[in-house]
Amino acid sequence: MLGNLNVFLAAPLFNESERDFNKRLASRLRLSGFNVWMAQEAPFITHGSPREKKRIFESDLEALRKSDAVVAILDGKDVDSGSAFEIGYAYALSKLIIGLKTDYRMFSRMEEVNLMLEVPLVRLCRSIEEVIDVLELMQKKRSS
Repeated sequence: MLGNLNVFLAAPLFNESERDFNKRLASRLRLSGFNVWMAQEAPFITHGSPREKKRIFESDLEALRKSDAVVAILDGKDVDSGSAFEIGYAYALSKLIIGLKTDYRMFSRMEEVNLMLEVPLVRLCRSIEEVIDVLELMQKKRSS
């Protein structure tokens, strides 16, 4: 276990299966020694006031700024809009971005993910194990 890499998990969290997958992914990453931040463990909207939404938004951006890498879940017909924003923001910050697409459906021969999300990725992974391998390689490069 190499540790220390701060990973921001960009993922949808609006139903039980999404939250369960996110928990499983975060757990596997943490067992591999990475520090993981994910929105579903942070304060969530309870009242819906503009002030509360702004606080949550700013907290998310702060976590992105502090991250070394972003792991973005890209499953589904369309990528979660919040995750897409986080990928763009992370790219603007020159963060390393890894995509995880476990959904086996192909949408076209030209692209598996919208090119505006695919191009910023250092890698498009198909499994949690592959994500861990890429993060460990990043950690080794960072340590040397």
